[in-house]
Amino acid sequence: MARVATRWCPEAGSWSPTPAAPGGLDDIPRGLQWAWQQGQSVRKTRPALLSALLISFVSHGTGRWDPVLRTSSGCLTGAVNLKSSNRNPVVQEFESVELSCIITDSQTNDPRIEWKKIQDEQTSYVFFDNKIQGDLTGRAELLGKTSLKIWNVTRTDSALYRCEVVARNDRKEIDEIVIELTVQVKPVPPACRVPRAVPVGKAATLSCQEGEGYPRPHYSWYRNDVPLPTDSRANPRFRNSSFLLNPETGTLVFNAVHKEDSGQYYCIASNDAGSARCEEQDMEVYDLNISGIIGGVLVVLTVLALITAGICCAYRRGYFINNKQNGESYKNPGKPDGVNYIRTDEEVRSRVRSDLTKDT
Repeated sequence: MARVATRWCPEAGSWSPTPAAPGGLDDIPRGLQWAWQQGQSVRKTRPALLSALLISFVSHGTGRWDPVLRTSSGCLTGAVNLKSSNRNPVVQEFESVELSCIITDSQTNDPRIEWKKIQDEQTSYVFFDNKIQGDLTGRAELLGKTSLKIWNVTRTDSALYRCEVVARNDRKEIDEIVIELTVQVKPVPPACRVPRAVPVGKAATLSCQEGEGYPRPHYSWYRNDVPLPTDSRANPRFRNSSFLLNPETGTLVFNAVHKEDSGQYYCIASNDAGSARCEEQDMEVYDLNISGIIGGVLVVLTVLALITAGICCAYRRGYFINNKQNGESYKNPGKPDGVNYIRTDEEVRSRVRSDLTKDT
């Protein structure tokens, strides 16, 4: 129900709405009774002229009746009221949208219109002083008298928009209405990660991420063009698999892969605005050759044992001992400091002959 208040008029006193008593007058709107403060009731069946005051009721088709009052001297007691054909418009990005704001009652021919945008607890003007303001400049206009038309909407246009009307000639001069605009954004192709090869019995995780879509997209995985359930145990078709799919995060987790899990995988991200998919990627599940692995390990151990035995044998035979005298000329040991040697006669004669030979 519209807001109401007691208003004064010089010739007629005041009027005010009061709740109707059970079993009240049949011709008064259900749940309401309009009366003078002196207790005289006002009927809606016909205009009533009381003390030079003309009272009419205007129906809005919703069970609500508003009074339009005028005295013989022109005293107005009407109230400006607003409504909207859609308070929660939803539109896809790059389309156009109309923010509906309609004046239903007003005695003012040229009311002042303002639109404001409320986003992240910040309020800014959208339409002020009879022109478009802010980031809507060049892609918005006033439609009709009060509605706002926006072209090429973007995700940043998602916000609350408040339509404010000031009617100076009305007893209730100001009314406002808030509209919530939601801009949906189609997802872009998500980024998918699929392991190329996984051994049988090992765990594997496939991931799918998309960061542009609004509302936040949901994810689904496909193998060889067959949609995968969120839980492999819930579908007999996948009884030979063991995986869980989280549609909120886009992860597909295999607890232990089987040969049947080999195939081409791709992911689709979707929301109310549309969907997008990534390219197919192969995942191969291969068997482990246990006997081959054991044989290979034995060969490596045998080779290491032979090398170790050869090294030990070489040490024992002295191949790694460094004999510094081999290949080197013999040198007399040096004479320690403070030690005198006594030369024999033969040593003296040999030294003399050597000196004579050098002189010749």
